[in-house]
Amino acid sequence: MKVENLWKTFKIPHEKRTTLFETMTGFFRPSEYETFTVLKEINFAVEDGECVGIIGDNGSGKSTLLKVIANILRPTRGRVDIQGRVTPFLELGVGFQPDLSARENIGVYATIMGLSNGEIRNKIDDIIDFADLRKFEDAKLKNLSSGMQVRLAFSTAIQTDPDILLVDEVLAVGDIEFQQKCFDVFNRYKEEGVTTVFVSHDMASVRRFCDKTLLLRHGEQVVFGDTNRVIDEYIYKSEETSVEEERVEERETRWGNRKIEIIEVKFFDKNGKENNNFISGDPMTVRIFYHSHERIESPIFGIVFYCQDTYCYGTTTDFRGCNTGSIYGRGYVDFMVDRLPFLGEKFEVTVAISDSDYKTQYDWHDRLYSFNVHNPTRELGIFSIYCRWRVWKDG
Repeated sequence: MKVENLWKTFKIPHEKRTTLFETMTGFFRPSEYETFTVLKEINFAVEDGECVGIIGDNGSGKSTLLKVIANILRPTRGRVDIQGRVTPFLELGVGFQPDLSARENIGVYATIMGLSNGEIRNKIDDIIDFADLRKFEDAKLKNLSSGMQVRLAFSTAIQTDPDILLVDEVLAVGDIEFQQKCFDVFNRYKEEGVTTVFVSHDMASVRRFCDKTLLLRHGEQVVFGDTNRVIDEYIYKSEETSVEEERVEERETRWGNRKIEIIEVKFFDKNGKENNNFISGDPMTVRIFYHSHERIESPIFGIVFYCQDTYCYGTTTDFRGCNTGSIYGRGYVDFMVDRLPFLGEKFEVTVAISDSDYKTQYDWHDRLYSFNVHNPTRELGIFSIYCRWRVWKDG
């Protein structure tokens, strides 16, 4: 599969004509349009049997690109060259009828997906069992939960025999058990040499499945290549929002006599760049800038991490045996983490300065700063415990 010089532009009318009168009176007045370019000069190739990821922030053009590849949308310029049968997993459940039963809807949806009547008859029980809906096969679709409906759609869609698979966030559906079934299906497709194009915000899934990855930003191609390198580019060099824009504004949660003031707090990534996005297991430095208005002996700097109001970790220069000595004027203190133990979440940070006896607070910034951690693994929770398994067998 090859995408060459691809552009996609939409025309957005300034005036909406909904009645016959509006259409007739507007016949002699040309409509005014605003053009909106969603994709600009996209070029990449997918080899047979490869799995290629597409990542980027919301609005970057990921889903539009998949729809152009699936021939649902026509490109404004450029071309997509595809050889083989394409199965798009884009909007699961399109075509479902709420007043028909789950079993009847399988027939409708399977027909839309291109299965023959004979194939549908042979596979309908497998579909119901995979979706775990045996008890509800004769229930009307409108009486099923949204999760059940998505499971039914996915279970039907995977019965096709694709050469090229287009996937848009479907691994996010269902509960953990059903997600694992989805993973197993895509693993099987990969082993069978099916070419896959995979859109997801789940960086762990992209790392797991994708040989190469395309990064889009504002509809433009940023980089295409090795998945780990591209994900690093996305997380550590994102220009979508600046660090200053993401920083939590100062609230009424600051106190102290300010003989030493905290001027600024910055986060630095493994490349030494200021950033608010990190990958679990990577190094991070928190730099606390201060201004001491008089000479003070051995002040103590402290830091606390929170996750959704949970107190995760706290320490001070004193606890870690770091004597700050005599300070006066401007400077900074670095809190350095060799390997971030947090899994994917948003973390808020408190920083503070006190005297050497903890009796006087010079400056306290309560949860005024934050950073995000992205989880590249399949592990769950807030913390990553660096550990290993061992199996012992008797005989």
